[in-house]
Amino acid sequence: MKILVTGGAGFIGSDVIRAAIRQGHSVLNLDALTYAACLENLREVEDRPNYFFKKCDIRKKQDLNEIIDSYAPDCMIHLAAESHVDKSINIPSDFIDTNILGTFNLLEAARAYWTSKDYFSQFRFVHVSTDEVYGSLPLNTNRKFNEESSYNPNSPYSASKAASDHLARAWHKTYNLPTIITNCSNNYGPFQYPEKLIPVTIINALEGKQIPVYGDGLNVRDWLHVSDHSAAILKILKEGKPGKNYSIGGDNEYSNIALVSKICQKLEDIKPRIKGHYSDLIKYVDDRLGHDRRYAIDSARLRSELQWKPLIDFESGIDETIKWYINNQPWCRQVSKKRIKISQ
Repeated sequence: MKILVTGGAGFIGSDVIRAAIRQGHSVLNLDALTYAACLENLREVEDRPNYFFKKCDIRKKQDLNEIIDSYAPDCMIHLAAESHVDKSINIPSDFIDTNILGTFNLLEAARAYWTSKDYFSQFRFVHVSTDEVYGSLPLNTNRKFNEESSYNPNSPYSASKAASDHLARAWHKTYNLPTIITNCSNNYGPFQYPEKLIPVTIINALEGKQIPVYGDGLNVRDWLHVSDHSAAILKILKEGKPGKNYSIGGDNEYSNIALVSKICQKLEDIKPRIKGHYSDLIKYVDDRLGHDRRYAIDSARLRSELQWKPLIDFESGIDETIKWYINNQPWCRQVSKKRIKISQ
């Protein structure tokens, strides 16, 4: 297939592209190359004849129309988004512009292209979203989010993603555009930009810096290896049903403090600290505004209808991730230069 991927220089997008290229697909990567993007993530495929890159901001509708018409994709995977919750609290306008208006522009460009191609049946538009659109689950329950869960976003980030989900769903209902929505749990793995919990913990620990933990540290997240997420997206692209949404989870729930402590202990085993222990660097800080208590995803639909399941168990996945960051310090230093400071 000829696949157009937005946000392909980001953490998840670059993994999707590497996986798609390995499967033999042709990929055009559209990315605005904002602070969290890194073309180094695509070094593995940058010289492949079936990989193409175009710098493009999805907020610029005319550019989208021209690029899509020129490339003539069979399908599109929409990953471009502002995704840092802390940043959304302080600079919400960026999230409205990119996640909502940008998605609107892309849907309209996709619709115009699909219409011009006589509504070809193979076309798919996969909109990649988050479990955060559903809000927060209580700690004292086994309940999980699924495709029937009500939307209840609590941060500017999750509200902007909820809005973009609704747009994708409406463009299917109103215009019959073959959109599919995916909602995933927290991703982890190599190449993750160091503003997220796992890379922040690893990098700060290795540099002897404070490891911040919000509030009481008991907020729970479900963790999914990025490679399993990419496999799910590509499977949904090929076999998913337009108009449906699919939940993608890893079934690996950890409180933030339990996860940080686990990483510190694993670092002690892999690369012992010369003085003291990595856990000495843990520092509880003021809680994030509107901090959701728990996320958890039920992937039953995806497992039963498309026979997908995560293949990377968390213990081996987090070991691999820690070793990757230890062995890729130049990458860490390069992307850390672009890190933005978020004040609360």
